[in-house]
Amino acid sequence: MSIPDIRIETERLILRPPVAADFAAYARTMADPEAARFIGGEQTRAKAWRSFLTAAGAWAIQGFSTFSVIEKASGQWIGRLGPWHPVDWPGTEVGWTLNRRAWGKGYAYEGAVAAIDWAFEHLGWHEVIHPIHPQNQSSLTLARRLGSQLRETKRLSSSVEEDMAEIWGQTREQWLLRRQQGAVSC
Repeated sequence: MSIPDIRIETERLILRPPVAADFAAYARTMADPEAARFIGGEQTRAKAWRSFLTAAGAWAIQGFSTFSVIEKASGQWIGRLGPWHPVDWPGTEVGWTLNRRAWGKGYAYEGAVAAIDWAFEHLGWHEVIHPIHPQNQSSLTLARRLGSQLRETKRLSSSVEEDMAEIWGQTREQWLLRRQQGAVSC
């Protein structure tokens, strides 16, 4: 088993599978109570290590998982985002978590657009969803900006997700039409 050699570049970001050197920044982000607030809460370094390896394992087993997000200008790891589909999940997700230094710069939008394009083109997905905590206004705004619609509210089947989540999403056809019309761009 090996992790694919994938590198997606946008104007300001590099998206690639995680590497061991990303862990320190990942652990700091997951230890930040505000950054981790809507994704299960802050994590100890040991718990962050296990979740970090879960994403790396998904790359090895499924051939996809969340990407490490690298800011081109600084070369720094600023978050993770991308495809995610654990067992019993409500659909094929493209999600995002960025450290606070990266908030408010449009990086989540830029990276999500690239990750959605990649998931539809390379994984053959027919839809993307974004499970979002109802109080996470920034992510709700991003989902709307991406063109996703609220589909349902439900409790997610994961020990990490204890709260209800709004499931936002759209089909491949809806996404491609929005891209064609210029409603979504990086």
